Amino acid sequence: MELEYQDGQTPLDEDEKESLLIKTITTHGELDEHEQLNIEKAVQWTIQSRFKPEKILTEEFIKTLHKKMLGEVWTWAGEFRKSEKNIGVEWINIGVELKYLIDNTKYWIENKTYPPDEIAIRFKHRLVNIHCFPNGNGRHSRIMADIIIESVFGKDVFTWNQSNMVQADETRKKYIAAIREGDKGNIKPLLEFARN
Repeated sequence: MELEYQDGQTPLDEDEKESLLIKTITTHGELDEHEQLNIEKAVQWTIQSRFKPEKILTEEFIKTLHKKMLGEVWTWAGEFRKSEKNIGVEWINIGVELKYLIDNTKYWIENKTYPPDEIAIRFKHRLVNIHCFPNGNGRHSRIMADIIIESVFGKDVFTWNQSNMVQADETRKKYIAAIREGDKGNIKPLLEFARN
């Protein structure tokens, strides 16, 4: 299977591609379709479940959500990547960096360091930059932000410009630009994007 990647997407290595569970997939479009169907099931799971805040901010929950999102498509779903990517920390540091993020986020919540939206978006931004998994990190981090804002703070989930950002369009370009502004320390564009 040959995959064409858009700006901001993480290429899979050959071993990761071999882990595709649905061998009839031959195009990126077919892959996106199967992944989206699996992700919709994961979103239904998040809607039907009531998560306690202390359960959400754990490595186990973060892995479980990824497995629910992509486990019908990829054998590596829910497992940390074991290869270097065009984004993210060195793969051997994923667990440590995730622990820092979880601990920081708990501190922000307990001490009201930032407003609720900003806590969820800062978590999302750092999570996508750690890049825990071979693929699906952007979608995973957005769902995590939605779970945090709803389950921890009791607020409405983010709208994300009414897009899943899979298509290479203006919305995705705005999203990538907002992520890159966050990389520079300016989280405001990503906050605005999430609520538009």
